[in-house]
Amino acid sequence: MSCALLLVEDNEDILANLYAFFEPMGYVLDCARNGKAGLQMALEHDFDCIVLDVMLPGLDGVSLCRRLRQEHKCATPVIMLTARDAVADRVTGLEAGADDYLVKPFAFRELEARIRALLRRGRLQSATGMDRGGLWTCADLTLNAEEHWAARQGRRLRLSPTGFRILKELLRVAPGLVRRQHLEQVLWGDEPPEGSALRTHIHELRRELDKPFGLPLLHTVPHVGYRLSPDPAEGGAPDIAPDIAPDVTPDVVADAAPDVVADAAADAAANATVREASSGPANPASDCTDKDVG
Repeated sequence: MSCALLLVEDNEDILANLYAFFEPMGYVLDCARNGKAGLQMALEHDFDCIVLDVMLPGLDGVSLCRRLRQEHKCATPVIMLTARDAVADRVTGLEAGADDYLVKPFAFRELEARIRALLRRGRLQSATGMDRGGLWTCADLTLNAEEHWAARQGRRLRLSPTGFRILKELLRVAPGLVRRQHLEQVLWGDEPPEGSALRTHIHELRRELDKPFGLPLLHTVPHVGYRLSPDPAEGGAPDIAPDIAPDVTPDVVADAAPDVVADAAADAAANATVREASSGPANPASDCTDKDVG
């Protein structure tokens, strides 16, 4: 199946290399060399994905992406390319509506893998994802990203700002898995708080999202992360207890059965013992053979 890509890039060398890599693989490519032309082409044609440079003449990539999302309700996946690797820059790009963010220099194979991941995600969300009005859905759950509200079975959910961001990130890949480290990066960047802050927020979100309803949607994959799904078989354990650590605040622990919490603590201790017993010299990393793009 062919895939139509719009490349918005003003660097002729990078553009030529992208064509040389993607065209032999069957991708259908079109390009724009400035932001205004890129915006016009994105609106006039139906692309599967947009590869967007940040530093563009006429209209920068962040502004272009924000206009696509906010003014024109365009839901085409966007991957931003930039030499800026600071956390603040990545957050700015993602908050403008980009689906992914790749820092230069990058490997062609990684870019292609990220494009394929976005396309898979789009197919999964064809029945449960975001529509062009900014609505995300999963089963009887709806989240409106633009108006900043979420509802289940028609009932508005009372979510904290952090809970809303977690729910939006889970919906973005539902029913896929979101790893704990990724959520911490989204919420706090490179300096997550110590202790069990994420677990506490997940507990509060589950209490509002699932407790009043018969079907749990928020599932814990112990020691890995979380996912949204109406199917418990996809989600792992729907109970928060296996993910509770001893330093969780007392009001959070109170909702879990004492014996389950004790089991979780025992599991954590056992895992620590296994890690100590199995520690050894790491395997040397293999050399990268991908061509990098600067």
